[in-house]
Amino acid sequence: MTSTKTNGFHRENVECGYGLKSLYGMLPAEIDAVVGEMGQPRYRADQILHMLYSEFPRDVLSMRQVPLEFRESLSASGYGIGSASEIHRLVSEDGYTTKLLLKLLDGTLVETVLMQYKPKGVAHPRSTVCVSTQVGCPMGCTFCATGQMGFQRNLMAEEIVGQVLHFASLLQERGEHVTNLVFMGMGEPLANYAETIRAVRILTHPRAFGIGQRHITISTVGVMQGIERLADEDLQVGLAISLHAPNDSLRRRLIPTAGVNSVGEIVAATRRYFKKTGRRVTLEYALLEEVNDSPADAEELANLLKGNGAHVNLIPVNPTAGKFRRPSWKRVTAFERILKAAGIGCTVRVEKGIEISAACGQLRTDFTGGLKAKN
Repeated sequence: MTSTKTNGFHRENVECGYGLKSLYGMLPAEIDAVVGEMGQPRYRADQILHMLYSEFPRDVLSMRQVPLEFRESLSASGYGIGSASEIHRLVSEDGYTTKLLLKLLDGTLVETVLMQYKPKGVAHPRSTVCVSTQVGCPMGCTFCATGQMGFQRNLMAEEIVGQVLHFASLLQERGEHVTNLVFMGMGEPLANYAETIRAVRILTHPRAFGIGQRHITISTVGVMQGIERLADEDLQVGLAISLHAPNDSLRRRLIPTAGVNSVGEIVAATRRYFKKTGRRVTLEYALLEEVNDSPADAEELANLLKGNGAHVNLIPVNPTAGKFRRPSWKRVTAFERILKAAGIGCTVRVEKGIEISAACGQLRTDFTGGLKAKN
């Protein structure tokens, strides 16, 4: 990994394998600086930003609002857009879930998912984009397709932003727009902290993509240092922590990288985060049949969380190539009832896109496995 400085703005842990200074990885103030250094009037920066986040150009030379001479100067100076190319698309039977496999400029494959919900009486659906922050994942969760593929590299902010804009462009053609973002795709967002936060600041900046901070959720398996840093960022984003077990011995079976006291640390972290930010934390709990979904597990979890104030999101596991199975609906609702009876706020997440390998990491695994089988 390297550290670069762009027009006076420091970026940590950036690894550019293709020598491109992507405009999608730059904050508006950084684009202002580039425009000024190239002797252009200040309003050129606003023109560039409008084109980037409203017109979604494929390259610098396509930004027609900007004079050709300036576009050519930007290109000659190494500035570009770095658009990913879509190489595979799957759409669910109901049309509300779309999963893409994108090829980045260095040939890396990454997944991103669009999940849509259309409440009655609402003209446009809620459109949530689930983005990846790493290729593969170093956390090794035993029930996760991404966790089983190993870790390849961190994504740069522009590669994270690009996933959102790819779907924003598709939705624009239908008269719709991105309403929510979840950092729950491939990888551990807080293990790629600097680039993840840079992407969040770009996507929420009113001169850039402009999505509201409260419409973003960052999910972590429990990277404590990252949680503490996030609480100090003065961001109003949601935080979801993957708990998945009511005790440390079971959690270490499911998450080999978990610490010896990770359950207690997570519960304490939810309190600290709420105290600092005023934002309630969601605890994610993947229900695995006859592993962590028994009434005894539910009661232990309820005792652990009494008075904590966190909300539990119960997730019947999406089937993967692993050994774990999705519990019956009867077991899921029994687990939910026990938590609610104890006064624990919880919901059961409605899983979408099972038939199109929508669990994070599945599409890339299926696709690359198919390529290997053919070779």
